[in-house]
Amino acid sequence: MYMYNSTYICLRLPGMEKKQTTKRTTIIFDEKDRQYLEQLIKEGKEPGIKPLISKMFDVYRSMAIYDWKFPGEYYCGVSRIAFFSQENLNTLVDLLPKDKLRETGRKVGDAMRLSIQASFNIDPTKRENWQEVLKRLRVFGYGDVIYRDKFIIAKNPFIGNLQMLLGFLEGMLGCSLEPRITTSPMVLEVIERSR
Repeated sequence: MYMYNSTYICLRLPGMEKKQTTKRTTIIFDEKDRQYLEQLIKEGKEPGIKPLISKMFDVYRSMAIYDWKFPGEYYCGVSRIAFFSQENLNTLVDLLPKDKLRETGRKVGDAMRLSIQASFNIDPTKRENWQEVLKRLRVFGYGDVIYRDKFIIAKNPFIGNLQMLLGFLEGMLGCSLEPRITTSPMVLEVIERSR
């Protein structure tokens, strides 16, 4: 059987399994939203409507936006989250005694480990889970942190203080780290398991 219209030709032979097809959805934008979208595309910030919508769905899922009580109360799993500027974090870190930075970072990392375990059912202390755990950090804005061989590489980390970052990662991952390169991208060697 041949079907024809002005945009495509479809040939379906008897006995062929019907393949699952992509469904089309029409979205009607308000004029203001449409102009904003067109401006993003024109300025090269977004390649098109479909990639933007796909990105929005990815953010919606990965940040668990369906649990948010907008505006003002945001959750991801069991943890309440807030948008917190790096400048504010740096101010708090500057107020801590220098000899307590790594210990404080470990306590924050311990809290993150528990949150990840409870929210995503992932044990951050198991090395086979590190890729997924570090991906969660990237989603949450902590920077691009990757695990390769026996090294953790941190590009543009949200926690800019090296001692605080070391403690945070040690507490969350349950390991000991030794800095090898201290400027971004930081290279931290995994020395031993501390748990």
